[in-house]
Amino acid sequence: MRHLPSARVERFRLALATKPYDVFFLCHVPTQNLDNSWNDTNLQACLQAKTLWTQATSRRDEGVDGYDVKSTRDETPFPEPNWPTQTLEALILTTFGGRMINCEDHSGLSRLIGAKQSTS
Repeated sequence: MRHLPSARVERFRLALATKPYDVFFLCHVPTQNLDNSWNDTNLQACLQAKTLWTQATSRRDEGVDGYDVKSTRDETPFPEPNWPTQTLEALILTTFGGRMINCEDHSGLSRLIGAKQSTS
């Protein structure tokens, strides 16, 4: 992005994920700094969750950087999800609509770069 230093831009993928019983959410999937144990164990959890019910729990309270990644004891402890029929793009637009920086004079971009904001 030309307006912000690279270090201020977060880069990751979004994946549609679910908790048991169709509680859907957009999961951050790391794409950079995979030598960082937080990102590495997050990515491990995301990859495992493609085929198994998976839980990633922070180990910060133990003084450890990263997540404890576990699958369920039983292979099918919950019903199969009823995945939404919308595209991922439509789900992202629904989730973030009105909160995306999509033009040069967006007030959010102005705040980030320290530019004077429009009051109209």
